[in-house]
Amino acid sequence: MPHQEDIALMAHLMRRAGFGAHREELEARVAKGYEATVEELLHPEEQPAIDEDILYRFFPGYEGALGPPINQAEWVYRMINTSRPLEEKMALFWHQLFATGNSKVDNPPELTQQIAMFREHGLGSFRDLLVELAKSPAMIYWLDNNGNHADAINENWGRELMELFALGVGNYSEDDIKEASRAFTGWTIAPKIPRNPLGRFYWNFEYKPEDHDDGEKHFLGHTGNFNGEDIIDILVDQPASPKFLSRHLYNFFVADEPQVPAWDITPPGDPAAIEMLVNAYVESNYDIRSMLRVLFNSDFFKNARFARVKSPAELVVGTARMAGNYNAPRPGFNMLAMECNWQGQELLNPPSVESWHTGPEWIDGGALVRRVNYAANLMGNIDLPGIKSVIARIKAQGNLPPADLVAACLDAIGPLDVSEATHGELLAQAQDGGELRWDTEEDQTKSEQRIGILLSLISASRDYQFA
Repeated sequence: MPHQEDIALMAHLMRRAGFGAHREELEARVAKGYEATVEELLHPEEQPAIDEDILYRFFPGYEGALGPPINQAEWVYRMINTSRPLEEKMALFWHQLFATGNSKVDNPPELTQQIAMFREHGLGSFRDLLVELAKSPAMIYWLDNNGNHADAINENWGRELMELFALGVGNYSEDDIKEASRAFTGWTIAPKIPRNPLGRFYWNFEYKPEDHDDGEKHFLGHTGNFNGEDIIDILVDQPASPKFLSRHLYNFFVADEPQVPAWDITPPGDPAAIEMLVNAYVESNYDIRSMLRVLFNSDFFKNARFARVKSPAELVVGTARMAGNYNAPRPGFNMLAMECNWQGQELLNPPSVESWHTGPEWIDGGALVRRVNYAANLMGNIDLPGIKSVIARIKAQGNLPPADLVAACLDAIGPLDVSEATHGELLAQAQDGGELRWDTEEDQTKSEQRIGILLSLISASRDYQFA
């Protein structure tokens, strides 16, 4: 049997580098080894991809959808059913960092194309990813670069590229914004085929040399006839760039940090961890995979368990994966996507270019009620295949006194660490029914129901809100 600490560490890795894993998967990964699992996660291309034919048959309208629900549902399906969990987790990371919203773009298929771009480039070069982002039609429209012309610049993309995507506040000037914007003139969206009568066609990037400012530019201490790629080359070499990116990775994968607008006046919680990630960035020539390899194998990551509030997507997808009722095309994915929306994270539609506020700000009174009710309803449903598997694992331990029953439930869906107060509440509930017994058919029915109640209470606890 795997050592309990090995299982707990692997569960931590899979919560952060994916959306959690059931006990059978954890045991298989522990047998493979921690570092080997990290390498497997870092190379998603070696694992089978989602079957696009099945996906397209189940979501036939997502390439031409007029509203976001079907595209949101399609992404939730991928997150739950992927064999490449880090690929989807990185797509969520980049979507949160490079926030692009349907509220303005008004083209859900184009946002889905941007998410697909994050899957393809999200573990590679940060420099190359920024170039792809600058060519993303959804981003071009979101930040108005289609209105950025040689004789009339629009500064929106140039400003946010530095403020929110690559450097952070305080590391550039207003003149740098203007010069960067001049360099990105002519980066626009090609004329597209009218949607009627066949529906939407994808937008395409187009560079218009006649609309590009060819004059000399002065940007962050450099002078030259720069284009957009030159600007990105300069940005990724700035000392502020790896620090900013590393703090985002730390905030998403390790532990909650203050909100991004405070970063220029609030130092990181773990400066040594940020320095390790910065060194990995520099030594690997901006390689995201290399940064994450250092992160996942570090002591600061391994010791940061339950140090992040789950985002709505993490809570919804992780609970659905554990319940095991959404591992094939079926009705209900639209409601899972809507559940993310109701809990405060409308996928494909962040509230602004500043994105969502994370950590404790995921939870207010209304959001907490939704989170608790959603998780408790799924985890307490003893008819779902994942919950049946949990019950079978506990049943295999035989008759259990109340304290052992609580421990078995916490272990089966985690292992999950809970506070003394939570443990006391769970133990009181378990003691109310006495020893868990399987001797008769009546005992079995009652014991299954008791386990369902305990799982429901665990998922309704404060402790379950943390990853």
